[in-house]
Amino acid sequence: MIADVLGLVSRALVVLTGTALVTFALLWHAPGDPAQAIAMARFDALLTEEVIEQVRAEAGLDQSFWAAFLHWVGPLLVLDFGNSAVTGRPVWPDLRAAMGYTVPLALAGLAIGLAIALPLAILATRKPGGLLDRLAVGAASLGAAIPAYWLGLLLILLFAVQLAWLPAMGARTPAHAILPALTLGLGVAASLTRIIRSGILEARGQAFLPALRRRGVSPRAMGRDHVAPHAAIPVVTVFGLELAFLLEGAVIVEIIFGRPGLGTFLVTAIEARDFPHVQAVVVLTALLFVIVNMLLDLIYRLIDPRIGTRDA
Repeated sequence: MIADVLGLVSRALVVLTGTALVTFALLWHAPGDPAQAIAMARFDALLTEEVIEQVRAEAGLDQSFWAAFLHWVGPLLVLDFGNSAVTGRPVWPDLRAAMGYTVPLALAGLAIGLAIALPLAILATRKPGGLLDRLAVGAASLGAAIPAYWLGLLLILLFAVQLAWLPAMGARTPAHAILPALTLGLGVAASLTRIIRSGILEARGQAFLPALRRRGVSPRAMGRDHVAPHAAIPVVTVFGLELAFLLEGAVIVEIIFGRPGLGTFLVTAIEARDFPHVQAVVVLTALLFVIVNMLLDLIYRLIDPRIGTRDA
């Protein structure tokens, strides 16, 4: 197990290093003069060549690519994202405040998606190919095909404009989180329903199950001890990745619903060419994906010890 963990950590370090390098390179070589964009965001009308050169030196844009990259990535090893190129404030407090809005929204969306998908998939697999099964698959396919931004607008039109039940914009009260969480949750439910259904049907088709029935094993015991573990691996995979993807999806949803969070944080940083802010969001997202994948690999080994062994 220790060797497996060390292997996962080494691969994670390679992924994070590559992500940091690619992110920095894309921002470094983006069109336009980043020093001028930062100076315009910071000083507005007081835009002179002297001010631009001062900003260029303060932001490290007068260095070579590799010197600037090493200067940035060094503090990043201890999760020091530096200071904003526009405001001069440390990045982490602003990023933490934005995450305070985005993470609860993503978790709420994941909870809604699981609450819809799990019972729907279980009901659908009771009679494969039946009416309920076809309706569940059709609804899941339709939900997966609807973009989050369009679904969010439809929910606003229905519940905020037509029915006036819920607020559409802002994040002042818990009611403001219902529509964006529902937007995220319906998309998650579509993916999870199909995966849970397929996992259950595949697990029920295992060759050893008829032998267990002939031995007198009860259906409840077979479902708990044999079907559930076999169906759990693809479900765990999608569930973990959906949590990571939800943070990205929440960025778009937050913009639609006018919520503060990583969406507003990232868009504002891109418009101002605030390199430390953009890099912090990208690196944090990559770190989340890496951590989720490491946890998934470890959970796989707990569910099925054969995974990761030489004989697997």
